[in-house]
Amino acid sequence: MEIPTARVMKENSYRLGGGQVRPYRYYYGTISPLEGLEINGRITEVTGVPGFGETGGSSYGDYKDKAIDLKYRFAGEGKYMPALAIGFMDPHGTRLYSSQYLAASKQIYPFDFTLGFGNGRFGERPLPPHEEGLGLEIFSNPAEWVRESQLFWGIQFVPSDKFALMYEYSPVRYHKQTRDPAQPEYFRRPVPSPFNFGMRYKPSRWSEIDISYQRGNQIGFNLSVGFDIGKPVIPLYDRVYKEKPTGDTDTLYARLVRSLYKSGFSDISVFMKDNELWIEAQNDKYFYNARAAGVVIEILPALMPADARRIHIILRENGIPLSRFTFDTVDLLDLRSGRMTLDEFLRLSEFSTAVPDDITVPPGMYRKRYGYGLKPDLQMFINDPSGFFKYRLGVKAWFSYHPWKGSSFVTALAAYPLNNISTANEPLSIPVRSDLVSYKREKTALDRLMFEQTGKLSPDIFGRFSAGLIEVQYAGADAEIAMPVLDGRILVGLSGSAVKKRQRDNPLKLADDDAGKVYTTAFFNTRLNIPEREMAVDIKAGRFLAGDRGVRLTVSKHINGVTIWAWYSITDTSVFRDEFNRGYHDKGIGVSIPLRLFKGTDSKTVYSYILSPWTRDTGQDIDHFSSLFDLIGRNTRIFLDKDRKMLYR
Repeated sequence: MEIPTARVMKENSYRLGGGQVRPYRYYYGTISPLEGLEINGRITEVTGVPGFGETGGSSYGDYKDKAIDLKYRFAGEGKYMPALAIGFMDPHGTRLYSSQYLAASKQIYPFDFTLGFGNGRFGERPLPPHEEGLGLEIFSNPAEWVRESQLFWGIQFVPSDKFALMYEYSPVRYHKQTRDPAQPEYFRRPVPSPFNFGMRYKPSRWSEIDISYQRGNQIGFNLSVGFDIGKPVIPLYDRVYKEKPTGDTDTLYARLVRSLYKSGFSDISVFMKDNELWIEAQNDKYFYNARAAGVVIEILPALMPADARRIHIILRENGIPLSRFTFDTVDLLDLRSGRMTLDEFLRLSEFSTAVPDDITVPPGMYRKRYGYGLKPDLQMFINDPSGFFKYRLGVKAWFSYHPWKGSSFVTALAAYPLNNISTANEPLSIPVRSDLVSYKREKTALDRLMFEQTGKLSPDIFGRFSAGLIEVQYAGADAEIAMPVLDGRILVGLSGSAVKKRQRDNPLKLADDDAGKVYTTAFFNTRLNIPEREMAVDIKAGRFLAGDRGVRLTVSKHINGVTIWAWYSITDTSVFRDEFNRGYHDKGIGVSIPLRLFKGTDSKTVYSYILSPWTRDTGQDIDHFSSLFDLIGRNTRIFLDKDRKMLYR
């Protein structure tokens, strides 16, 4: 209800919910990307207390506070030992509802007991703000943390998976929480009781309803839903094309090419050299390239030439070969007949990124020179003084043309018939992003009109160059080189851009009020891949868009196709004259969700959503149309070795 426990959600799951115990209203989302770790984002609304010190009727509404909470269970429950967890509530920023605590939970069926000790919200006095970095008194000053902390405890009676009764002691001294905006209005005196009572009911595996009686005078309720990350709503079914017995007179090669095209491939080349069958194709459908290679393997036995002793499958992107899978024909036949297991087949096969460049490849069949798409687009602008929730909702359409290998002419148009984005904030001293709202409030936008060329400068070095209207706010040029090392355990690269601002109300012109300014970036980029945990750590070091120099650290986690990431930037902010940017470190979170989770069939389409400040200028980069690190992606030996079990069903 109010006190934390040492219980955490299972790994790779998330929960969304909301609740109210007057005067507080809560909206939250919790995720567990790693075993034992919970990350919770919440908004606390104080009903009846206007935000920004405004009077009633303001467009902003009631006071609202944003916070991130972390909890880590560092010891699991044993036969005699309880589960132990450490938690950090709101360790950054205003810290209105902040605490650091230790909690122990032990189940003695059907009871679950919790005992904890925490400061701040649960302690003797509220904690001060900590605008940059993390305020962690439990580590920085443990003696003070002990002196200012108080005990809390609770008991749950859980006779079944669907039902529980709760009883807890909360040490929160509301009348002494003088930094809480609710205190002057609602808590001038101590609350009637420190004890809370509640009932929890789970009508389904994924939903939960809580009803409580708290502080001796308030009824509370909470509703939440939880799901596994990356679990398809509709089970995936890949339909592999199989020829019908129609007496087809086409050659074996033509039939193989047609089968591959019908199964989700394009730009297909099939040829023989020295009794080795080579198949090169672009994967248009399958999220994982390893699965795409597996589909080719399923098609091959009925259509491969009888004299083929060895088979090479090369998968490419926009004509650029990215990965190769090689195996002997006899091994494939033994696998299909059951004389060989999948593990044996994989041990005898080769999966690599080394693609020969001395072989003449015939022109591909069914080459797709055009691409297009249409998707809904929702962008939100939260917590501006002019109103807490601003948004624009519409559709975004894109079109691409690929006249030669690695080339792309791209345009993207967007229309937002529902758009109430505005701001009370003025652009700052070097407004590389703090004036973005003036672009976002337009109801129509030409997001991009650009050319991009990507290719291999050598077997292991990739290059990319882009030019044109490269994003909604900037036009100019952008370049990058990158390569994998240590079998892809590490990616390294260099990137840079030179851009000018676009005019807000004329998509084909540059900004008149910023005509003499060229913004440049230059970065050394690295990525550490950790496939054992499906994680990656990116470091971008160099000059950012406003001229501030520093480092951006990004940590990402891949869960069944879903990618979650967070970043934090540390730059020299002395180049800024305004107090809002000086000392500020850019940060944000993002998630990309593949369409395959909802479609019932495989798909490479991914939708991304990023939550980050629009009103600061530190640690900023342009919005890149593509990234070589993402192009290389899982097409490295360490990931191919991990993914190859997707080859064959």
